[in-house]
Amino acid sequence: MGKYFGTDGFRGTANENLTADHAFKVGRFLGWYYGQLKKQNGDNSAARIVIGKDTRLSSYMFEYSLVGGLTASGADAYLLHVTTTPSVAYVSRTDGFDCAIMISASHNPYYDNGLKLINGNGEKMEDDVINLVEAYLDGNLEVFGKKWEELPFATGDGIGKSIDYVSGRNRYIGYLISLGMYSFRGMKIGLDCANGAAWNIAKSVFDALGAETHVINAQPDGTNINKNAGSTHIDVLQKYVVEKGLDAGFAYDGDADRCLCVDEKGNLISGDHILYIYGKYLKEKNSLINNTVVATVMSNFGLFKAFDEIGIDYAKTAVGDKYVYEYMKENNCCIGGEQSGHIIFSKYASTGDGILTSLKIMQVIMSKKKKLSELAAPLVIYPQVLENIRVKDKTAAQNDPDVQAAVKSVADELGDTGRILVRESGTEPLVRVMVEAESEEVCRRNVEKVISVIKSKGHAL
Repeated sequence: MGKYFGTDGFRGTANENLTADHAFKVGRFLGWYYGQLKKQNGDNSAARIVIGKDTRLSSYMFEYSLVGGLTASGADAYLLHVTTTPSVAYVSRTDGFDCAIMISASHNPYYDNGLKLINGNGEKMEDDVINLVEAYLDGNLEVFGKKWEELPFATGDGIGKSIDYVSGRNRYIGYLISLGMYSFRGMKIGLDCANGAAWNIAKSVFDALGAETHVINAQPDGTNINKNAGSTHIDVLQKYVVEKGLDAGFAYDGDADRCLCVDEKGNLISGDHILYIYGKYLKEKNSLINNTVVATVMSNFGLFKAFDEIGIDYAKTAVGDKYVYEYMKENNCCIGGEQSGHIIFSKYASTGDGILTSLKIMQVIMSKKKKLSELAAPLVIYPQVLENIRVKDKTAAQNDPDVQAAVKSVADELGDTGRILVRESGTEPLVRVMVEAESEEVCRRNVEKVISVIKSKGHAL
């Protein structure tokens, strides 16, 4: 991680540690940099950069700031308007853009926002380009063999333009519909759109495939994104599915790159369940490439035990869809993801896609002619307690000898009956303390052991 960009882009509180000026400068650099790369390859056309945004109040401000920076550097800015992160990645990949920008802070509250940079292959931007963006923001840019005090402004007919590109979003919707292998006719499905980017996309897809679609939290007002809604507040959809007698429910986060599910009984179907259900489905069809599912260190003990029982291999990466995707790409794996519901189906997408995930789970339901609760039943999830503690310095808190001693003490006590994992948040000033064990009581007691030491040593905010 760099000074500004974490594992999921440049994120912060709007106009505090992520400002309109930051966005303008990011646009200035990307518009200039990709234009220079084209010129070096003998192409004098303007760089083409596509932008999407979620429903946050500040997303409009950041959109206009980015457009100002891009066009001032001579690039053309294509606007998808309110749309999902995976749609931006899809359009970048299929329509030949130099790069893309998604304005979103994902599952964070409305007053936060972020800039996610995506390359022309629809993947998260390469670290070397991110490093150049950061160097420009700090005024010490060195690239193309020289130092740049400031970047030149485009003039005359070299100034860029902005272009409405809602057609790209519509093609993405068509793409999702084309992936529906079964009619959903007769199925009653609930969708929680988190008052976010999926609000005007998800229902269109499910309606087109024949479902009786029931939608909640699809009235964005700029300040209600993720507010008691979506995948971070799954209890809302759980109650709704039971009350309405629905067959299944799907909850997205603010930019719809995540999906959590609810079965017909109102039970949570987590990302681990999704990996199990679809991994097993692919194995039964002899379509699980390399017989491997990619998870992270945060996935539950129970998932790996279940995979062992049915003969599926697995890999564990660091937390972050970036690391999951990198492993999948390097090792030719077709499915991977996180417990949080960030699932990647590499045959169809280059990033996590919440709506695609819900379609893939529906595919298994329709193919197997089983209820979602039946498909998830063989996976036994160990009790897990995860506590986040806000700290002054994430690295200092984790490296404190007394904190490390407390973690080791818990690990020794749990032995083979559980595990402890302490890690930094990639986007917030948090240390996450997670324990899995045979009972919730054991989990909570051991989590508190570590957190109490972090507090007693003065690391907590």
